[in-house]
Amino acid sequence: MEQVKGYVQKFESFLEKVAGPVKPHMPVIARFLLVVTFYEDSLRIITQWDDQVFFLRKHRSMVGGSAQLFLFLNVIVMLVASTLAVARRYTEYAVAGLSLVVVAQSIGYGFIFDSSFFFRALSVVGGLLMLLADAFASSKSKVIFAGLPSINETDKNSYIQLFARILLVGLFLSFIMQGEFTFLRLTVSAIALVGCVMVVVGFKARWSAWMLVAFLSIFNVVLNSWWNLPEAHPQRDFLKYDFFQTLSIVGGFLLLVNLGPGGLSVDEKKKNF
Repeated sequence: MEQVKGYVQKFESFLEKVAGPVKPHMPVIARFLLVVTFYEDSLRIITQWDDQVFFLRKHRSMVGGSAQLFLFLNVIVMLVASTLAVARRYTEYAVAGLSLVVVAQSIGYGFIFDSSFFFRALSVVGGLLMLLADAFASSKSKVIFAGLPSINETDKNSYIQLFARILLVGLFLSFIMQGEFTFLRLTVSAIALVGCVMVVVGFKARWSAWMLVAFLSIFNVVLNSWWNLPEAHPQRDFLKYDFFQTLSIVGGFLLLVNLGPGGLSVDEKKKNF
């Protein structure tokens, strides 16, 4: 057991050394990655406006100017809220706006019952909650969720971080549950599942989050390589959407690395012993 602890400590020291140069810039990088899918989605809607309107009218039965209004509001909220999130201004409103966009698009585009989209959306919302926790942790304001009785500010933030950790692993659940189960897939799924459990319970959360970031980065480049497809290919937009959404989930995990798992975690409880 002591030997295992020694290896773990060496691994943690290695991660600290590797992450050292980028650590001061980690929050900005994480926040930008978290909202990059919303920037990309805004650009896609603007550049494919007619196609988007046609889809919503024909396949989602939006009549009159409702399709244009739906798209316009989505673009405005995504651009404004994403910029506020990166700038670390009015983060509560930014998170609320982007979460509303996730829900609205799930319903508006009819993806709410698509399990892959659903789990991805959960992960993105988890990242947004981590952004909210990061903003609250660095804020001196004491008016957070004032309507919740008998819970101090530290406890509120701990609950937010717990919910964020649970939701963040949604994408991995989708990966584990879907597709053909080959030996390689079972091996990778088992490793990812261990990392997910460690993140959820908050055990060695920072370096398990690093492990999942590495996994997601490789997974994203290999499986969502939209740049290899021609412009007219029907799968190009879907892969591009998945690629940038995965980047946003990576941003959520980087916020976890920077902020830590919070009070409701094994890592935090260990400090009391």
